[in-house]
Amino acid sequence: MTDGSAQHPPAPAPRPGPRPAPSPSALAGRRPAAPRTPAAAAPQADRTAAVAAAVEHGRVGGDTTVYVRTADGERAVGQYPDASEAQALEYYAHKYLDLVDAAALLEERLAAGASGDSIRASARNQQAALAEAAVVGDLAALAARLEGIQESAARTAAAQAKERESARAEGLARRTAVVEEAESIAGTDPARVQWKSSGARMAALFDEWKSIQANSPRLPRAQDQELWGRFSKARNTFDRHRREFFSDLDKRNAEGKRIKAKLVEEAEALSHSTDWRGTAQQYRALMDRWKAAPRAGRKDDDALWARFRGAQDVFFAAREKENEAIDAAYGENLVVKEELLARARALLPITDPAAAKRELRTIQEAWEDAGKVPRADVSRMEGGLREVERALAAAEDAEWKRTDPETRNRTSGMLAQLEAAIAGLEDDLARAEASGDEKRIAEARTALEARRAWYDQVSRTAEQLG
Repeated sequence: MTDGSAQHPPAPAPRPGPRPAPSPSALAGRRPAAPRTPAAAAPQADRTAAVAAAVEHGRVGGDTTVYVRTADGERAVGQYPDASEAQALEYYAHKYLDLVDAAALLEERLAAGASGDSIRASARNQQAALAEAAVVGDLAALAARLEGIQESAARTAAAQAKERESARAEGLARRTAVVEEAESIAGTDPARVQWKSSGARMAALFDEWKSIQANSPRLPRAQDQELWGRFSKARNTFDRHRREFFSDLDKRNAEGKRIKAKLVEEAEALSHSTDWRGTAQQYRALMDRWKAAPRAGRKDDDALWARFRGAQDVFFAAREKENEAIDAAYGENLVVKEELLARARALLPITDPAAAKRELRTIQEAWEDAGKVPRADVSRMEGGLREVERALAAAEDAEWKRTDPETRNRTSGMLAQLEAAIAGLEDDLARAEASGDEKRIAEARTALEARRAWYDQVSRTAEQLG
């Protein structure tokens, strides 16, 4: 070597015979340094002891050939002419330690979670390369270490495969759940769908699908395509239903707007009418038609409703003002009818229906002459008078029943019949008792008691009529 910046001469290619080498002057006073470690390896500590241990597994022949001792005997690894034996052995020992570092790096990667299959393949390749490696060191120990790495990597690969299968099954279940929920949403009757919340949920399901795809193991191509096809179909169906729904909604809103605009025009045309009863009925009919009409969209519906109610308010406010004036004029009539109602209620309770009827007829005539009362008092006043009229009718009915000759005759005839029946039953009872037949005695006594009770009831009625 002539490059003074190099720390050790370049490695000669291993071969059994002599080959050109760097000049002794280039090697004078220099000691081969350890080769640089792989970029991923950690910084190395002092390797003096490791180099010394590796050197024990090699020797230098008289022709400067360097040998390594193996289980099968010595094997030439190369030549290092114009250098001391120690320098030559240390050079190849450093190369051995580079292989040891590579094995250690595999162990570190395996512990850090690297692919077991990848680590196992690398360890197998490194182990196979030992047979021709131009190094000096304990090749048997390194081979055993690489064999151990392969075994550990195989166990790790099996565990990783199991984890991947579990993760794949979980990913399949999560994808299937997403697809089934999307299909459920897409299959809902469009008339019952809450489009805002359902649309947000479909978007969330799509984001969830992408997250699962990114963070879960890939499924077999056919399975993945089948699930994606179902999911895509559900999303397309939902979007189509949404477009159709809102298209139909726009049509209904337009029809509703047209109908309600016409109702507003009719309501506004009636707002200044003074036909209070007839117009109020027309407004009720308009309201029924409004409720039956389709919606016109929130903004249009609110605006049209404001106009509709405004027209009604104008009419009913005018009617209320008119009624207030009428009620004020009817105030004096109310005073008169209050007095008449007091006279009518003084007839209660009615003991003489004929006299009460004459007095009530006079009151009713004065009542009609008094005229109307304010609307708020109509029900109270009319109800009070009706109460007295009903009491009089009840008293007249009771009096008629009490004095009706036909009723008297029916009662007398019934009493005579009952007396005859009772006499016959008394004879039956006497005969039954004479026979000693308990069953006949009981039946005769029961029948006799029933007729006697009936006779007592009819007798009381006859006394009331007489």
